[in-house]
Amino acid sequence: MAVGELVATIKDIAEKANVSTATVSRILNKDQTLSVTEETKKRVMKVASELDYKPVRKKQTKEIKKGNNYQIGIIFLNDEAIDPYFQSIRLGVETICSQFSINLAVMMTVGNTPIASEGLVGLDGLIVIGDIDIADLQTLYMENEHIIAVDQVPAVSNIDVVVADLKGATRNVLNRLFELGHTEITYIGGEGKVFSVSNLHTAAKVDIRRKTYEQVMKENGLICHVLEGDWGPGGGYSLTKQLIDSKQIPTAIVVASDPMALGVLRALHENDINVPQDVSVFSFDDIEAAAFMNPRLSTVKVYGEEMGKTAVKLLYDRLNGRSVPMKVTIPTELVFRDSVSDAKKSV
Repeated sequence: MAVGELVATIKDIAEKANVSTATVSRILNKDQTLSVTEETKKRVMKVASELDYKPVRKKQTKEIKKGNNYQIGIIFLNDEAIDPYFQSIRLGVETICSQFSINLAVMMTVGNTPIASEGLVGLDGLIVIGDIDIADLQTLYMENEHIIAVDQVPAVSNIDVVVADLKGATRNVLNRLFELGHTEITYIGGEGKVFSVSNLHTAAKVDIRRKTYEQVMKENGLICHVLEGDWGPGGGYSLTKQLIDSKQIPTAIVVASDPMALGVLRALHENDINVPQDVSVFSFDDIEAAAFMNPRLSTVKVYGEEMGKTAVKLLYDRLNGRSVPMKVTIPTELVFRDSVSDAKKSV
């Protein structure tokens, strides 16, 4: 790109290298969790060099913005590797940015290395996906009100929030199980944690699905049984093995995510516990694999891509003058498949 022309952007690199803007950003930021070939990495770096691309943190703010071509960043957890739900949110952000003259300039993951304030300089706004400490982030990022929190409700009150209606969904799942005669219902979920971006410390958090499960069970005079561990199939598997070993097998299990449900179904199958004849299983997310499990998984459809798109729209409104913080709750949908049936006696 010749001197005097517009400054090269990640979008320019992506188009010339024939990859997504997200891939370019993660390669340029040396994201170790990204799975691409060495050939792709070399091609992206070569194009970036040819276009004389300069990272956002090395540009002056007045050089970055051309009219309303805003430069934003995404910060998310490494959970994408285990839960496609988080990936769907990010993809929702990516697919709509161009419609609002927004360039996704930087992508950062939390979990391996701390984020430094220098990496946020020059960004017009941030979209933060998952349980990341917003108050901690605001100590690093000067545009405090230009942060959109997705999939969490932080303690700070001056930012926009996008969440799925997991509280309502959990209540609906339990009420449906009650209608089918289930009263012995176990909740299996991942341990809630909020991650600091500056020092990688974590703080405990009670997941809204667990909180609602306990509330609804108590309202109905029923005993709560909660098992929590690692998110993902491995966590679901080991927690279900604990449940089986305890000899207190319920008639239904509510699982906090579909990837965990994969492990739950595997452990039940290995121990000759039939789903749904012996134990019904209801989960959350409705990832693509849910419809192809054996049995096909009943689950709560969460519209992750719409959450990502909504976050971009809210950020655009903020960048154009709205000062009142907003919270948007995206509805969910119960998807009934083969893993749920009428209650039978406990195994």
